[in-house]
Amino acid sequence: MTAPILVALDVPTADEAVRLARAVRPYVAGFKVGLELLMGPGPATVAALAADGSDVFADAKLHDIPTTVERAAAQLGRLGARWVTVHAAGGLVQLEAAVAGLAAGAGGRTAGVLAVTVLTSFDDAALAEVGVQGTTGRHTSRLAKLARRSGAEGVVCAVRELGVVAQAAPDLVKVTPGIRPAGNDPDDQKRVATPAEAMARGADYLVVGRPITRASDPAAAAAAIADELGNA
Repeated sequence: MTAPILVALDVPTADEAVRLARAVRPYVAGFKVGLELLMGPGPATVAALAADGSDVFADAKLHDIPTTVERAAAQLGRLGARWVTVHAAGGLVQLEAAVAGLAAGAGGRTAGVLAVTVLTSFDDAALAEVGVQGTTGRHTSRLAKLARRSGAEGVVCAVRELGVVAQAAPDLVKVTPGIRPAGNDPDDQKRVATPAEAMARGADYLVVGRPITRASDPAAAAAAIADELGNA
């Protein structure tokens, strides 16, 4: 049973990423290639997974001047990325540049920008430390509205902010990290939820990493989460 899960392949080598992807592919919707892989074996990992027929979420979290972001997004589009993440805090012009660059690089293939709102490792106190006043929910709402104006396909947000995004930008795809099956350690995440809770609150895709990739049997772990979502 395939579930709306994007497995975070946070591993050091491309070979390990491809092996993991092939093991869990029957149960999931796609894969996240994050900074560990992008800065290690490199962006070609995106192409290797896409060549296997997978939807690949290139979690580059781009945040730079608009021209640089546009060119970087285009490169990831050429490699076959289905989604590319960009920090919404970079502003409207940066987001619009990413949307244009990804579309150009994808060359007519379906691809979309996901605007990162507030990292799940942040809480209200952490926002205040970097000069953002107010709650994570309020800041997420502001950034989701910005993402909608830019033409982004969706946002990345914590589960507890899903309702905020649904109000601020109801047509955007909602991708939620910080997913932990019941009984799992939250690790370095501050705002986590179970898979069933995330779907009940309106998530479209769940990003799941360590509960699958560090399991003794990743395929069985992925299948169990898919079953939980199916039963929910």
